[in-house]
Amino acid sequence: MRLLCADDEPDIRTILSLALSLEPTFEAEFFDSGAALLERAAAGPADAVLLDAMMPGMDGYETCRRLKANPATAHLPVVFLTARAQRNELDGALGVGAIACLTKPFDPMTLAGELLAVLQG
Repeated sequence: MRLLCADDEPDIRTILSLALSLEPTFEAEFFDSGAALLERAAAGPADAVLLDAMMPGMDGYETCRRLKANPATAHLPVVFLTARAQRNELDGALGVGAIACLTKPFDPMTLAGELLAVLQG
């Protein structure tokens, strides 16, 4: 399963890379912005998107809106990864088309399994 992941924090991208490598079905690509992820998503096949909600410039919400507005990427399931676990954050993510929210800080040993469970329904 090819995942496209965007987070503006280099340390989080490194930890995500290690965490997601624990699930052999995941092939993850990492981006430092929503704009870079959108460009890659439009260029070719992917199976799912993992987005940081809070990024400078284009945040995860706007990135998700644009993914869902593009017929070439609208089908991609989007999962948010956010430090804000309030109900309004979850509602906001679901409102722009995400299927779920996972919270930061996350457990690197269990994140891949949690994401796989969400993506498998």
